[in-house]
Amino acid sequence: MEFKDILAISGMPGLYKYVAQSTKGIIVESLVDGHRMNASATSRVSALSEISMFTEGEDIALAEVFTRMYAHTGGKEGLSHKESAEKMKAYFAEVLPEYDRERVHVSDIKKALSWFNILVGAGFTEFKLPDEEQTEENAE
Repeated sequence: MEFKDILAISGMPGLYKYVAQSTKGIIVESLVDGHRMNASATSRVSALSEISMFTEGEDIALAEVFTRMYAHTGGKEGLSHKESAEKMKAYFAEVLPEYDRERVHVSDIKKALSWFNILVGAGFTEFKLPDEEQTEENAE
């Protein structure tokens, strides 16, 4: 399972792995319970590899944020997304001190923490974007 195949679907909790194309949309599998379902063509589907966070400089890819969180936690799940807003902000500031405090809302931090914990729980250890994988293959 690769990071580029992980999807978030608007209006549906959790994260999903892309399985296949169907006539009415795509078939996805929940990373939480393994349940497969069809996400209709009208659903708003976002690949995590396409999402980034606002920082005071350049925007940073979510994969890089997750890599930093993974290093910060030592490979364990991070802070729960059910903690208080102040705890989540403080934790996020430790992991990503340059995040834009005006444009990154508590709901964004909550979603990032939730998604990170789901990925770690599903056995993810590397959060690489497709272009990073290409670069490493060319270097070898």
